[in-house]
Amino acid sequence: MDRSKLFPSTPETRKAWREYWRRVRAGEDPEYPEWMEYMTCGAKTRAGTPCKRRDLYSNGRCRLHGGLSTGPTTPEGKKRAAENGRRPKRKR
Repeated sequence: MDRSKLFPSTPETRKAWREYWRRVRAGEDPEYPEWMEYMTCGAKTRAGTPCKRRDLYSNGRCRLHGGLSTGPTTPEGKKRAAENGRRPKRKR
């Protein structure tokens, strides 16, 4: 029996997931709900089907569909990243 179908990844379940992890980071010790064990990422894949990965970040998405860095955001970081492209490769 595929329990992920019993506990689908919806905006409401992801909101509850984020709230649970917010409470954990705040130092509380909330009880881990059973349905969270079977929650999947739920993002749309290229094939149009929902992602079935269950190794989720605290934002409710897997490593393929969210949670990774989107690049520098400050002017200093953007400048530093642009300089990396101008430098020639180091020889070993």
